[in-house]
Amino acid sequence: MANVQAMTVLAAAIIIGLGAIGTAIGFGLLGGKFLEASARQPELMPQLQTKLFVIAGLLDAISMIGVGVALLYTFNNPFLAAVMAAAGK
Repeated sequence: MANVQAMTVLAAAIIIGLGAIGTAIGFGLLGGKFLEASARQPELMPQLQTKLFVIAGLLDAISMIGVGVALLYTFNNPFLAAVMAAAGK
């Protein structure tokens, strides 16, 4: 049972870590492309900024969903319940 808990904590840490890395890379690419596009066509900057914020919100939502799944596995572990049921407890 302790092994299942330890692996669940490790999986939750990997989920949160990969979500954070992916979001950081996404924000970096998004910001760079926004600056590049606004430098080429400054008259489109308000339209590009609106799209930037929409995409930034979607990028942030991906990592928040990962945090939610990791918290679900941490505090309401479905794998641990299956192990306890198989053990007859």
